[in-house]
Amino acid sequence: MENRGQKRMEDVEELPADKRACNSQDSRTSTSSGSSAQSHSQEEEANGASSGHENTEDAEMDTSSSDSPSSSHSDDGEQVKEEDSDYGTCYSDDDDDDDDHGEDPRHQELQDVQYGRSSEDQQKLTSLVSRLSEEVDPSLQLIGLTELCEVLSFCTEDSFSTVMADTLSRVLVKLANHESNADIMLLAIRAITYLSDVYPRSVAFLVKHETLPALCQRLLTIEYLDVAEQCLQALEKISKDDPVACLNAGAIKAVLSYIDFFSTSLQRVAVSTVVNICREISSESPSPFMDAVPMLCNLLQYEDRQLVETVAICLTKIADQASQSPEMLNQLCSHQLIHQSIHLLNLNGRTTLSQPVYNGLIGLLRKLSSGSTLAFRTLYELNIGYRLKEIISTYDISHSVSSTHPNNSCSNQVHEVLKLVIELLPSSPVEDNQLALEKESFLVNQPDLLQQFGADMLPVLIQVLKSGANGYVSYGCLSAIHKLTCLSKSADFIGLLKNANILSVLAGILSRKDHHVVVVALQIAEVLLEKYRDAFLNSFIREGVFFAIEALLNSDRGQQNPVSADVSQKPVPEEVVKCSLCQSFERSSSSSSQNCKIEKDSVYILATRIKERFFGPEVFDSQKGLTDVLQNLKHLSAALNDLMNVPVDARALHDEKFFSIWNQIIERLNGKESVSTFEFTESGVVKALTNYLSNGLHQRNFSKGDPECDSLPFVGNRFEVFTRLLWSDGEATPSLLIKKLQNSLSSSENYPIVLSQFLKQRNSFATVPNGRSTSYPILRVRFVKAEGETCLRDYSKDLVTVDPLCYLDAVDHHMWPKVHLKPLDSVEAKDQAMECQSSQLQSTSISCQGEGSSHMEIDGPNASQLQGSQEEDQEQLTDSGEENTSEENNTSSSEEEDALAEEDPLPRLLFRLEGLELDRSLTVYQAILLHKLKSASETTNDSKLSGTHAITYERAPQLAESHETQIPLGSIMDNDEYHPFLSYLFAHRLGLRHIGTNAPAYDILFLLKSLEAMNRYLFHLICHERINAFGEGRLDNLDDLRVEVRPVPYAEFVSSKFTEKLEQQLRDSFALSTCGLPPWFNDLMGSCPFLFSFEVKSKYFRLAAFGSQKVHHHPQHLSSSSSHGEGRQATGSLPRKKFLASRENILESAAKMMELHGNQKVVIEVEYSEEVGTGLGPTLEFYTLVSRAFQNPDLGMWRSDRSSFAGKPKEDSGFLVAPSGLFPRPWSDTSAAFPDVLQRFVLLGTVVAKALHDGRVLDIAFSKAFYKLILGQELSSFDIHFIDPELCKTLVELQVLARRKKVFSESQSDSGAAKCDLSFRGTKIEDLCLEFTLPGYSDYVLTPYSANDMVNLDNLEEYIKAIVNATVYNGIQKQVGAFRSGFNKVFPIEHLEIFNEEEVETLLCGERDLFNMNEVLDHIKFDHGYTSSSPPVQHLLEIVHEFDKEQQRAFLQFVTGCPRLPPGGLASLNPKLTIVRKHGSDSSETDLPSVMTCANYLKLPPYSSKENMKEKLIYAITEGQGSFHLS
Repeated sequence: MENRGQKRMEDVEELPADKRACNSQDSRTSTSSGSSAQSHSQEEEANGASSGHENTEDAEMDTSSSDSPSSSHSDDGEQVKEEDSDYGTCYSDDDDDDDDHGEDPRHQELQDVQYGRSSEDQQKLTSLVSRLSEEVDPSLQLIGLTELCEVLSFCTEDSFSTVMADTLSRVLVKLANHESNADIMLLAIRAITYLSDVYPRSVAFLVKHETLPALCQRLLTIEYLDVAEQCLQALEKISKDDPVACLNAGAIKAVLSYIDFFSTSLQRVAVSTVVNICREISSESPSPFMDAVPMLCNLLQYEDRQLVETVAICLTKIADQASQSPEMLNQLCSHQLIHQSIHLLNLNGRTTLSQPVYNGLIGLLRKLSSGSTLAFRTLYELNIGYRLKEIISTYDISHSVSSTHPNNSCSNQVHEVLKLVIELLPSSPVEDNQLALEKESFLVNQPDLLQQFGADMLPVLIQVLKSGANGYVSYGCLSAIHKLTCLSKSADFIGLLKNANILSVLAGILSRKDHHVVVVALQIAEVLLEKYRDAFLNSFIREGVFFAIEALLNSDRGQQNPVSADVSQKPVPEEVVKCSLCQSFERSSSSSSQNCKIEKDSVYILATRIKERFFGPEVFDSQKGLTDVLQNLKHLSAALNDLMNVPVDARALHDEKFFSIWNQIIERLNGKESVSTFEFTESGVVKALTNYLSNGLHQRNFSKGDPECDSLPFVGNRFEVFTRLLWSDGEATPSLLIKKLQNSLSSSENYPIVLSQFLKQRNSFATVPNGRSTSYPILRVRFVKAEGETCLRDYSKDLVTVDPLCYLDAVDHHMWPKVHLKPLDSVEAKDQAMECQSSQLQSTSISCQGEGSSHMEIDGPNASQLQGSQEEDQEQLTDSGEENTSEENNTSSSEEEDALAEEDPLPRLLFRLEGLELDRSLTVYQAILLHKLKSASETTNDSKLSGTHAITYERAPQLAESHETQIPLGSIMDNDEYHPFLSYLFAHRLGLRHIGTNAPAYDILFLLKSLEAMNRYLFHLICHERINAFGEGRLDNLDDLRVEVRPVPYAEFVSSKFTEKLEQQLRDSFALSTCGLPPWFNDLMGSCPFLFSFEVKSKYFRLAAFGSQKVHHHPQHLSSSSSHGEGRQATGSLPRKKFLASRENILESAAKMMELHGNQKVVIEVEYSEEVGTGLGPTLEFYTLVSRAFQNPDLGMWRSDRSSFAGKPKEDSGFLVAPSGLFPRPWSDTSAAFPDVLQRFVLLGTVVAKALHDGRVLDIAFSKAFYKLILGQELSSFDIHFIDPELCKTLVELQVLARRKKVFSESQSDSGAAKCDLSFRGTKIEDLCLEFTLPGYSDYVLTPYSANDMVNLDNLEEYIKAIVNATVYNGIQKQVGAFRSGFNKVFPIEHLEIFNEEEVETLLCGERDLFNMNEVLDHIKFDHGYTSSSPPVQHLLEIVHEFDKEQQRAFLQFVTGCPRLPPGGLASLNPKLTIVRKHGSDSSETDLPSVMTCANYLKLPPYSSKENMKEKLIYAITEGQGSFHLS
């Protein structure tokens, strides 16, 4: 065992005895005892039966915790072997074996040895059987049985024959029935266990010779506990091969009757036996199982996770078979099964039980409710609605319903909950359905229960709909709401519906293109109008529901089911999806009934009926149907538009009028009569406000010299005024506006999700752009010359395969030499090129076929047709000549093409699809997708791309202005005071193509981005406004410059709908394997990343930066055993490299590590000199030590003062603890130490990037300003507030004096300027005796002045600019550049720009809050003698809670190797923190806690008192640092 802290060798016995980091050999267990081996085997098999989800690491840690001598010997021996390995070797799971076993003589020799051993075992067995069958002396029988068990534990199946198995079975059964000698019984039953395991065919003979009754009898009348334990193991083995015989023999009752007498591991074996028998349960005769239900229900109360999971599986199978018998279901309910199941469905149960078992319990309740009135009534009486609400509201919706497996309940928690909810809301019963009549009668007689159920479920169902759930979840939620609306008769239900804003949600649903959800939404609307017309009639108008219905009637959606615009696409796969949606929430979806329930004209019929029955024609009049609120907001929008006609430089007039208009808008938004989402969106306020604030620039690409650029300073002033108005009363008003915009965005956006559920990934070959094999489907394209195009060659006769992930520029590069009219030198050369290329393509295609099908495979009835057509196309492709001309076989053409490309970087071809130009900034896949999905549903599949696409080409216009590149804003707005804000606002703007596809959403997105920028630069904008006010004389006291405004919490900008959409897309296999996301995801992530949650941005970041295999892994999950690399198969992993580090020279070791492996796609594991520990723990500690080494003040990297030092001065100079975080120290280029500082920043950048790549957590606190520089943002004088608040305060006060002097100098005479107060808190500037040196750094001279120059009122502004320049510009520019260059060695730093500063800190350094004591129990695993209620565990949690922050950090480092938790906190720690009972010496009071850092595994002795535990724990934490050793 590795242990830490060999600092006091004389006290080594008192130190933590076995704290260690695991290596690859730690999982081996002792096999010296046959019985022990069988016990382990039984336990592992029980685990496999009940919790197949558990990873192998948990199992390894369980077995390696034993302190047997053989285990210790194994560890020591393996360590010797480990020391011989070279550092830096690459470990891989797919090492090739070069030996050919068929020809290797050693293989033949091994076969001979095995054959000889089998013959020898067979002779031994024959002899033993003969002796045992004849022997009557008990002592000799014992000797024979002992020898038999030893032989059976090592022999193989080849050692047996059926005759021998029959004879041996008969002998062993006879001895197992020996009544007078318990040892004979024990060994005989053990031999039966071994025999069943090594020769499964012997089970039939054992059953024939009445083994089962004998075993069951021993369990029903326990005389000897060890005999009963062996009987359990024997029955478990036999039940695997003959469960029916075990059932008939009464094995279920036998193994469960006295289960409490056995240990936890044997209890698992007993329940596993029941699971094996349950496999053969029959719906015709489930009665034997019913006798076991009371005992199984009792076991659900146990604390052992594996046991409870196995019991839950048993009960689920029993309920499945009893589902057709209401009597048996009632019997199940009578044994408190529902009570126990609901108890497990609490919040802690989710972390205790595996996901499939947890979902299975929900399904169990649904099955009981479906067939039993008693269960139905019990669930309502137990307030099941509250529990289900808790599950949905706390469960991350992003992990709900797998789109590719909509009916797989085991992987779908929300789907199961919705099924249960729908089952608890019965439809109108059929007259002969007695069960449905009883259920409805119960709800009629108990209206309060239904009201409570609705109050619990309705709000959370509405929230799920708002979150952007996919079609299956949306359909289930709407179906549940529809049933609830039909059943409810209480007036209180009206209030619930209004509070949940049901009509606003319906209006958004009606704009969707999936007929299933639209029909259910219309049904809900009809029921509401029928039952509560007076209450909802006006709201139907205000929320826009009737206008949505009118839009339905006027669109093709109201006429017929949607049909793809692609004529080559067959409609069958789409219909299959819809039919599966129809059946997804039925009790039993019959495979024979796949007809879609939605009739062709259902939408039109329903919409027409609602319009005619409940509303007159005057409502749909464009003016009469408008509410007063909407008309008023329209007038204010018009007034805001009129303000655009006022000259842009008339600031005072603009400010006055805008102030008046905005106050009226806010008064209306905050009025007694609330403004609905529909009214807010339709009023045009968003468009008018966006247009006014940006002066129309948000819809334009502008460059230097454009007239629009002259208005940028005025745009900055408008945003400054708007910020002051918006935050005048705190953050309540901006929060209200953000909420309104989020609701409007959710209702108006229609960005599609593309799922590849119909495409199976196969190896394919793409001719375009340069002939390559792909692991994903290809596109089939026919390039057609545009009509009227005379300068290009026709290419339409040939069909080509195109790599969907290449950009259109690559297609241009490939197509141009084939379609331009410049002929080849000769016909002979042309024919030769064609022949050569054709043969090459044929050979390439054949090689691809050898690995796997090169065709895209499509599920569905029409798959064969599509496949056949594709094969024909491939044949045409192979036979064609021109299109197969490639660069390798036409060197002259290639060189000419490259030269032409260098001379003319502009595109030469323009591509169109169905008349619309394709966007060249996208891949071919994205460009076609963007075009195809304009008329498709929000959630669709990419089988739309499986047909043939006709793309026209023509010569591109060779005009430079048509391809202008946007000039960075910095070159347009040099030295402008609003530059940082406007640079951030207009950088990464949403693609202008979105204006044409979704103009309302574009305006909303830009206004949201503006508000987020204002919130981000709130301190800057308010400070700037105060400085101007002071300079103009509106403020006189320097203390009035203090800014005390609070920004809006960042979480309010996150859109749950967009987050869920991206989550769904990231779960798609094609998107992950190819990074082929729909283009709008990349656009929004680049321009509006604040719309997405940190978790989903982290997944997107890992996809973009590292490739598809790291998307679903949390950074901490990317341990050496589970990390995956870019471009590798899902079953593979990144190779690992070991590196030997020195604790004494940690930075030198880090530099050497980065030099060797920094730019490699490998995961680094660290070992230390003269220490044997390796694995996750030492590696995490290495990054912690490197982090602290970089904070050494002697390195000269960071701003500091002597008061910011921490550490032990006697040992070293300590490390910096900057209150505002670390920020680069300004250096002059002429300093001799500067080159070394730059090299350290290069190393720091590489270490930070490698830590991100490998998923390691750093322990270093950068300042917010430094994070902004990392993200490529510009700093201003106001950012000094995040570096040195006192310096910033002083600079602002000096700046307002310079500003006041400038204003008065420009507006008045010199005498007037002299009269105004230009002193600094009563002191003249000259009397401050300021020199032109950087404060705190006297060696840094502020150029162009000298150090002897003094600051006065005339040069004060230059002095301020020089300080700002030295602090955040030139003084630190090269250091930041060095950091970024080092970072880019690992992966491009631009991938981080989707995060804000706080998120980057979390990504690098983990969570600030170490322990949330309310959630600790949810995320800690207890095992090997401990449960959550064990007194030592309770003491430990109390101690950790009482620790201060530094003690908690030390505890974390002791257990995990790192003093910080990964992003996501304790819940994301992988492996999960495990606490087990430490079995040591007889006196546990003197033992110390020990850990295995590779598994986050704490071994805690059972101390008798909390005080003693705290003392020992602190001692172990303090002294157990600094090394990893074996004991």
